Amino acid sequence: MKTKNNLIKILIPVLSILAAFVIGGIIIVCLGKNPLEAYGFLFKGALGKPSKIAQTLEVASPLIFTGLAASFAYKCGMFNLGGEGQFIMGSIVSIVVSTQTGITGVPAIIISVICGALAGGIWGAIPGILKITRGLNEMIVSIMLNYVATLFMGCVFTNILRDGSVPQTPAVPKESQLSNIADGFRVHYGVVIAIILAVIIYYFMFYTSKGFKLRAVGMNPTAARFNGFAVNKIILAAFICSGAVAGLGGSIELHGKQFRLMQGYGAGFGFDGVAIALIAQLNPIGTVIVAIFFGILRKGASTLQAGMKIPTSVVDIIQALVIVFAVAGTALVRLPQVQQFFRVHFSGKRRGAES
Repeated sequence: MKTKNNLIKILIPVLSILAAFVIGGIIIVCLGKNPLEAYGFLFKGALGKPSKIAQTLEVASPLIFTGLAASFAYKCGMFNLGGEGQFIMGSIVSIVVSTQTGITGVPAIIISVICGALAGGIWGAIPGILKITRGLNEMIVSIMLNYVATLFMGCVFTNILRDGSVPQTPAVPKESQLSNIADGFRVHYGVVIAIILAVIIYYFMFYTSKGFKLRAVGMNPTAARFNGFAVNKIILAAFICSGAVAGLGGSIELHGKQFRLMQGYGAGFGFDGVAIALIAQLNPIGTVIVAIFFGILRKGASTLQAGMKIPTSVVDIIQALVIVFAVAGTALVRLPQVQQFFRVHFSGKRRGAES
């Protein structure tokens, strides 16, 4: 049964991606282009050279963090839609530490990253506290906090830390920026941190007692409460950790790629992270893979447009279709009739093999 469930969890995103590419190919044919040639440009633009692979990984880096943040909260049964706000708050605190404290170099990076994670955790705690104390809907609260964080960031880069006449903050000092892994592979170490964090979260969720309690609360909070679990504390901890992961991602993105706050910074990362987490079936390792896939689509879109004169909106359609098919597929396999179908056929095949 466990093998069957794991197989279904793998097949849903794979089939969703294939179906999205098929429909995308039909759209490309309608535009009078060759879909195979178009997809060749797409993947060549994202994976054709080591430098392009590095750029693709950098594009995927913030998506990994926000995807992990969403996965962590969702495993506890909480819908944290405030990843973007937590990402931005982590970036705001990090830019203050990096540009206003006078600390530079590795100490500045370490302190800034820690403060960014703390800021994200505090911002994530707000919907958690309101959820367990007042019973407020965490989705609404976390979404509203995204707007608060975005408007506060606007105040920071247009007034508080404005860099002269340009509406942006001063850049992170060069000595405080994350270095690249290698000269021939110019991707910052934040990508490595994201992958390591995914492994740690995976181990925590599935191989520790605290991770089991978190998943138990997500599956049935009433049963967890009757079994003596501190449900409210676990929910609050899930929100704090989820926010901290997103805040860490904001700090990493600031020190590794963007280097300053400006209009549009962090836009869309939170909701993309939610979509990535759902496609990956809330699996941290799967989240990394899906985030890299999204990075491939985004990095290769410009090459597709330049090489085939196909609008980048086609790639956006493919990305959206993957989300729709993955969510629909997950909902479909949870229907009692579908589960009964798999149960009967799977049991029949197993009995046949045993005989």
